[in-house]
Amino acid sequence: MRSKKINIVFVIPSLAAGGAERILSFVAQNVNKELFKTTLLVTGYQKDTVYHLTDLEIVYLNKPRVLKSFFSIFSYLKKNKPDVVVSSIVHLNVLIAFMSPFFRNTKFVAREANVLSVLNKYNPSSSIFFSKRVINLAYKLVDCIICQSKDMQQDMVTYFHVKKSKTVLINNPITNNFNLKTRTKSEQDTIRFITIGRLSKEKGHLRIVKALSQVNFPFKYTIIGNGKEKETIFESIKQYGFMDKIEYVTFTKEVDTYLAKSDLFLQGSFVEGFPNVLIESCVVGTPILAFRAPGGLDEIIEIGENGYIAETTEEFIKYLNNINKSYDFNPETVSQVVKQRFSKDKIISKYESLFLNLVNSN
Repeated sequence: MRSKKINIVFVIPSLAAGGAERILSFVAQNVNKELFKTTLLVTGYQKDTVYHLTDLEIVYLNKPRVLKSFFSIFSYLKKNKPDVVVSSIVHLNVLIAFMSPFFRNTKFVAREANVLSVLNKYNPSSSIFFSKRVINLAYKLVDCIICQSKDMQQDMVTYFHVKKSKTVLINNPITNNFNLKTRTKSEQDTIRFITIGRLSKEKGHLRIVKALSQVNFPFKYTIIGNGKEKETIFESIKQYGFMDKIEYVTFTKEVDTYLAKSDLFLQGSFVEGFPNVLIESCVVGTPILAFRAPGGLDEIIEIGENGYIAETTEEFIKYLNNINKSYDFNPETVSQVVKQRFSKDKIISKYESLFLNLVNSN
């Protein structure tokens, strides 16, 4: 029986805006402090911090790239001898996996953040860290792989040939205390759509824009995010002739405010890890209309209760027309669907059980 706390080091690239960074820092901050001693090891710069955390030891390595942090991470682990190391995002997972053979008394956990086989089709990388062979080898070295969704777990098993017994399915928790909105759309209101996310090809903004160009009712559409596809997306909006209906926000810390004043979240992604923003939208009572894509949609959306999933652009347009004509979502119901499944206590308990089982399996 252990008499001291289990020492866990969570390693992330930065504390800048990003789902993986937010989830791991949230877990590190909220696990039972009587059982676990947690440290957040950040490879990036302190000056880039967006998530300001309390009651958590944070160590910044202040390196410009993950690859340049290899020896600093290695030295930190050698000095502090953690019981468990948890990393997230594939290039960091690969880097740390290749360190693991030198730390026989430490359990290494890789939290995968995407359905990699599909992501690579839309966002290909020439980096050796993203090659199937290297990822295959790296994930054989770690003790456990956390998958955020069933799709991701299946991808690990079928595409990367990871033993299912080596994976564990843990959905992302609700990480905020957003209030349920009091406003509900009336028949007289112009419907308000919103999309939040990086402006990149795999996020599918262009197919949302194409669908909106084919509806004949008035609407307002808020786009929040930035990225390489910004110019292409807005050029498409101009060509379709509805720039006057667009509100564009590069970045905001008031996500809940924008979600609460919206009637429907539009998700165009071709692939996701486990989209935190969809959970956030539901928490405030704003339902989702999404294109079918791997990455946990079936685990988040209960059809008709907190949203719909469209198989094609034509079906997406049909849903848009039907929802505008008859908006029958109840904010309380929309919120309860995700609160029942992804509450902080429920998800943190799964992380705690995982860590205890890993250490006790020695």
